[in-house]
Amino acid sequence: MENQKPLFHAEMVNETGVNGHAFVKNDGLNVKLSSPLNKDEGTNPEELIGLSFSTCLNATIQSLLKARGKENKSRVEVHVDFMREPNGIGYFFNVEAFAKIAELPFEESKKIVEEAEKRCPVSKLFAGSKTVSVEAVEEF
Repeated sequence: MENQKPLFHAEMVNETGVNGHAFVKNDGLNVKLSSPLNKDEGTNPEELIGLSFSTCLNATIQSLLKARGKENKSRVEVHVDFMREPNGIGYFFNVEAFAKIAELPFEESKKIVEEAEKRCPVSKLFAGSKTVSVEAVEEF
């Protein structure tokens, strides 16, 4: 893989931790950051992970539907909880993704969501994690 040329390359920068700003180089996205433990304005890693995962997983579902000649709408919601480690030292994210495909029998939707989880690049990053789950749902 290291000799393979990327289809896209992005560089993100954070110089302030969770309070301040983070940005994508070359005049890309620039976001104000704040800790999830206070009410200050701004986003946090939990929200950014959730947006990334929901976007990637839904794009993969849409690609699989298109490959099957289907135009069904799909929706992915990702819930991210910021949790303290059981031993009290450190933190982790509990990530739950829920996917619905409109006007498709649930069993077929479930198979597409399962395939999308295997193909989605963000899902691949999470592979093997005990704190990430993906589930097809009939309703939100």
